[in-house]
Amino acid sequence: MRQNVNDFTGNGLDKVYDVLARAVDSGRIPGVVALVGRGDQTHVAALGTMRHEGGAPMSRDTIFRMASTSKPVTMAAGMILLDECRLRLDDPVDPWLPELADRQVLRRIDSPLDDTVPARRPITVRDVLTSTFGLGMDITSLGAPIMGAIFERGLTPDGPTPMPEPDEWMRRLGELPLMAQPGERWQYHISNDLLGVLVARVTGQSFESFLRERLFEPLGMRDTGFDVPADKIDRLPPLYAPDAATGEFHIWDEAEGGRHSKPPAFQGGGGGLVSTVDDFNAYFRMLLNGGVHQGERILSRPAVELMTTNRLTPEQNAARNAMATQNVHLSFGQGQHGGWGLGMAVRTYRGDYAPVGQFGWDGGSGTTAHADPANQLTGFLLTQVGMTVPDSTRLIHDFWTTVYQSLDA
Repeated sequence: MRQNVNDFTGNGLDKVYDVLARAVDSGRIPGVVALVGRGDQTHVAALGTMRHEGGAPMSRDTIFRMASTSKPVTMAAGMILLDECRLRLDDPVDPWLPELADRQVLRRIDSPLDDTVPARRPITVRDVLTSTFGLGMDITSLGAPIMGAIFERGLTPDGPTPMPEPDEWMRRLGELPLMAQPGERWQYHISNDLLGVLVARVTGQSFESFLRERLFEPLGMRDTGFDVPADKIDRLPPLYAPDAATGEFHIWDEAEGGRHSKPPAFQGGGGGLVSTVDDFNAYFRMLLNGGVHQGERILSRPAVELMTTNRLTPEQNAARNAMATQNVHLSFGQGQHGGWGLGMAVRTYRGDYAPVGQFGWDGGSGTTAHADPANQLTGFLLTQVGMTVPDSTRLIHDFWTTVYQSLDA
């Protein structure tokens, strides 16, 4: 990454490199791979080691658990089906997801599970795509009966046991009342996993096979998927979840024998992908190109515009902002971007160095992936340190701060 180019300031990329090196030298981030791209220019830095105790170095093709940065990518499957008129935004999902028909809705988000009223209308495709279908990970409501029920049923990817196969997952989801009326409240995460089930049932393919056929292969994303083959497993570092009190490194997921060492029962669109910086750059560069990759159209321009502009009302966005600003001890400020498109944040105000219009998302495994139409910029920073501590988030902040300083107008 240390070079002078006409699309960045003379010492701009040195600043980016220096904050990465400082984080690795501190011992808090064992290794990192970063990519910044602008126009035809792409610059990559790989620093540190795969493991906390040393060992193999990070490399450009190191494979990372993308966590919630999966969301912007897997959303494309739904957009392809919209482009082909196999789904319509305001169609009820009942024909494909009968488990979600005739919903009951909690009177209050903290009500007992049997204190409900009927849903005012069916859940629609639009509700699923915009994360407003009525259930999600609401960290402002931790301790409420509905949140306990979500965790107890294994409906999220962060529990001690893997999520069940899709039909069983849907059965368990269908046992729960909604937290809010369909279309009323933005709720994080579960809708993105639900999208994968919807795509599979509409197409008659597994979610991954559809993504691979329609997205990964056309974009050349050869290292992206829901598991890592045996001949690539040495390129996957362990995922660490350091102790929040002491900072001591604990392995949350090992590579060999871990969650991604074999195909999962549930292909989670909300956070299940593994990938590399180059694969993700291909996807986000396609979005910046209005849905076209090397002359081949992947998504329509209107689909990309729908994904990358704010879809929430001010009332809905207030709930999203609350998740970021009122739970800093959990999120370390992650998510204070303004609006939400489809599967990703969209900046609607100038809250930091990034301009209005930047889109993308961050992941709890210590990842960030964003694109900026105004500057034709892509940026990705991938680590193996989860957000049980703020170290990877602080590095993400410093990465973007220096990336934006490095731009030559």
